[in-house]
Amino acid sequence: MAEITTVSPLAPEHFPELPTIEGVKFAAVEAGVKYANRKDVMLAELAPGTAMAGVFTRSATRSAAVLDCQEKIAQDSDAGAAILVNAGNANAFTGKNGVTSVKAVTDAVAACLDLPETRVFSSSTGVIGEPLPHDRITGKLEELRGKLSSDAIVDAAEAIRTTDTFAKGATRSAEINGQTVKIAGIAKGSGMIAPDMATMLVYIFTDAKIARADLQAMVSSLNNVTFNAITVDSDTSTSDTLLVAATGASGVLVGKEDQTFRTALHEVMLDLAHQVVRDGEGATKFVEINITGAASAEEARTHAMAIANSPLVKTAVAGEDPNWGRIVMAIGKSGAQADRDLLSIRFGDILVAENGWVSPDYKEEAGASYMQQQDITINVDLGLGDAQDTVWTCDLTHGYITINADYRS
Repeated sequence: MAEITTVSPLAPEHFPELPTIEGVKFAAVEAGVKYANRKDVMLAELAPGTAMAGVFTRSATRSAAVLDCQEKIAQDSDAGAAILVNAGNANAFTGKNGVTSVKAVTDAVAACLDLPETRVFSSSTGVIGEPLPHDRITGKLEELRGKLSSDAIVDAAEAIRTTDTFAKGATRSAEINGQTVKIAGIAKGSGMIAPDMATMLVYIFTDAKIARADLQAMVSSLNNVTFNAITVDSDTSTSDTLLVAATGASGVLVGKEDQTFRTALHEVMLDLAHQVVRDGEGATKFVEINITGAASAEEARTHAMAIANSPLVKTAVAGEDPNWGRIVMAIGKSGAQADRDLLSIRFGDILVAENGWVSPDYKEEAGASYMQQQDITINVDLGLGDAQDTVWTCDLTHGYITINADYRS
């Protein structure tokens, strides 16, 4: 697997300063699962009473680790918990070997940390179809346990990277009844990114005290407008995992209707989702697509994704070509309702097309100038109803081909 040495031009200036979340400790080590001379396994230990929620890929070929997490996530427990993640090998499409490896890892973590095996969640990301050398992971558990620290979340963020060019983190706080609740999250993701969810591993931690069912309802709802609203290449991964852990250490009670906490969690999830797009393989442009005037929310999403996933739209953006005809094409092919003579298209605030034709006030040089920006907004009003939706994507460059052509070498 080729080493990634160039950071995305869309990357944040620096990794954010994440707060310590009471009730969780992290560690990361070099296990040599696939990579050499870099951390590739991380462990998070969670305090007793932690509530766990999760959302996972809907791929029909999802990995053994995903299936294991899905089986465990709905179980209520007051016991502690743990999350173990390896990079470099997805442990997907590995038959019974995959199940054996997951069991070996989760059993070993449970024994090492004195936890029920049902409270150990694992994730794997990397190459598909190669057996996971799980002994390299289990052989590092004592070292991981010895390194556990409440201040090691940055190491954890670095350890879960594959083709990512930068580690991803986000944080927010919420004031609830005069008390502060903290949220911090890390993620990996760069390619094979599409809804349901994407090649993403996302781990979010909060010291809020919230019932598992309430946390799950909130996470599932927010996922639709964050991680399920991004796409890099339209390909759904085998391994997508979002886990949210609420340790309850702050003692601040939060219900599923608490809008202050919900807003803060939404912002963390959206921040991480945007960072995944900004690290899209070979990306040079961050693109927001807003659909308004749709007949329904579902049709708004269909149109938005048709535009976001169109190779012709994405290469036009990469070439800084204000080719609005490609957007018209994507709308027309989506299968959702559209009327050529009702829709309007804008690049940012620039009206490009309306009433079935290019706007009489549109100047090509204005569109071309706008497309030179790193952050691009495409606005489409369908003129059919009141529904709307927003999704985010990136451009498609030769860098995407280079990274994926060399991925297994």
